[in-house]
Amino acid sequence: MSENKNIYFASDFHLGLGAGTDPRDREKHVVRWLDSVKDDACAIYLVGDLFDFWWEYKKVVPKGFTRFLGKISEMTDAGIEIHFFTGNHDMWIGNYLSEECGMILHTKPLTVDLQGKVFHIAHGEGLGSDDRSYHLLLWIFRNRFLRFLFSSLHPAIGIGLGHWWSLNSRLAKSYSKPFKGAGNESLFRYANKLVEKTMIDYFIFGHRHIAIDHNLKGNSRIFILGNWFDAPVFVSWDGKSIILNEFPYY
Repeated sequence: MSENKNIYFASDFHLGLGAGTDPRDREKHVVRWLDSVKDDACAIYLVGDLFDFWWEYKKVVPKGFTRFLGKISEMTDAGIEIHFFTGNHDMWIGNYLSEECGMILHTKPLTVDLQGKVFHIAHGEGLGSDDRSYHLLLWIFRNRFLRFLFSSLHPAIGIGLGHWWSLNSRLAKSYSKPFKGAGNESLFRYANKLVEKTMIDYFIFGHRHIAIDHNLKGNSRIFILGNWFDAPVFVSWDGKSIILNEFPYY
């Protein structure tokens, strides 16, 4: 890492989503945020659903996102670690983002020591949930054979279907559901169960589309990173203070 000490966390940009803010404006806003933190960042953790849909073929990737990917490449070339955790909208990655853009890819939750504190980081889809239909959907999405079959479709068909599905998902129709209380939120249940077994200072999640900073059992805290099609937020950590920040549109 560089001599800079700040670490940043953000998620759920949903680049390409045709609902909420204008997709092009949202991408430019994300780039403005990256520009605003690049001079003092040693690492940035992007916690899933960066793209509203991403399906990577062997020699084809989705059209667009050039401003975002160019900025990511510029920053990794400058020595800033950029970690990308796959979400439920962009789990179908290959090696393009790591080889071409320098991202460090994560497909599972990560527990890591950052500046002397233990962080547990994950996008959050399915964690702590007892919704069997949703777990079945995730199994379908992750199944290697079904992914192989989907990859046999021509990119114009496959990516077109993916964008159609995304636009008609619960996100595009209803955005975020209100906070249901700590006892009724699956990510809270997951985090509280985990701290019974191991010491974790901070939980960082995306997926839920609401911005939360909340105390858990013991001295643990949970952060949920909101979304960038409505009210952009991010978390900053400098080794002493951890803060949930806003980065509002004009």
